[in-house]
Amino acid sequence: QLQLVESGGGLVQPGGSLRLSCVVSGGTFNYLALGWFRQAPGKEREGLSAISSTGGHTNYAESVQGRFAMSRDNGQNTVYLQMNDLNPDDTAVYYCAARPFGGLSEIVPRLRPADFGSWGQGTQVTVSS
Repeated sequence: QLQLVESGGGLVQPGGSLRLSCVVSGGTFNYLALGWFRQAPGKEREGLSAISSTGGHTNYAESVQGRFAMSRDNGQNTVYLQMNDLNPDDTAVYYCAARPFGGLSEIVPRLRPADFGSWGQGTQVTVSS
């Protein structure tokens, strides 16, 4: 059973940066496509980015394109989300999610919660002055 643990959230001023990390255990990391999502109070969970199991392909939501960058380290079983130029609208709980494939794959899942089967517990990001 996959376990995902996010870290790196916190309070940051507008215009600042944060890097989130998600360590994955309990499965074959190299066979997992991964995604980052967020959920603000009273809003639906929003897909931000996804990366193929090889790391060769990524996809981003328009709301974060050019500001956020997703990467993975298959040797450390870790996926990252570098977030730059943060603004108050980025305040939310951030989640990483995993979708297994049968092997290495270049497929990038769509940014929909239903396309991912395993989730972390989330980490809070607050952007405020």
